[in-house]
Amino acid sequence: MDLPILTTTTEPMMRTSQPTAVTLEDQRIPVRAKLAATWTSFMFLYAYVDILNFFTPGVVADILDGKVFEFDLSQTFSTTALTLVAIPILMVVLSMTLPARANRITNLIVASLYVPVTAFNAVGESWLYFYGLGIVLELILLALIVRYAWTWPHAAPSATATATATATSPDRAAVRAQQQA
Repeated sequence: MDLPILTTTTEPMMRTSQPTAVTLEDQRIPVRAKLAATWTSFMFLYAYVDILNFFTPGVVADILDGKVFEFDLSQTFSTTALTLVAIPILMVVLSMTLPARANRITNLIVASLYVPVTAFNAVGESWLYFYGLGIVLELILLALIVRYAWTWPHAAPSATATATATATSPDRAAVRAQQQA
């Protein structure tokens, strides 16, 4: 391998053949994959913030006494908690399988609804740095989901659809007739 020769003179240097820089291919990632990956990241944060919360002093004792935050532990509480966790989990699958239009709308709605749910987690917490970081990261991921869904690329109309639309469009027919006259 030839290494470049460094010089401090202003004379032209003799060039030797050097290997060209290798450019990595940057493939376009489908919107579905971006959404599924972002929901997966959201779920990891969502779960780990709750898991790491067990290390907060008094939390386990409160759970053993039948309380989580201000709520009594009950079947209703557990069902609600499961639902709040299950929806983002299902969004991973739905982001990969729903038809594009339904996918876009579902992601916009669900991510938008999870913004206040996520922000609510800060209410009454004493460990604001811990929860604050978790909430900010979750909100960033939700914003990415909304952005990916909102900017979902539109398919270019096919040549046959364009030709059919052009032929049947009364505005275009009138313009064409005026141009030929």
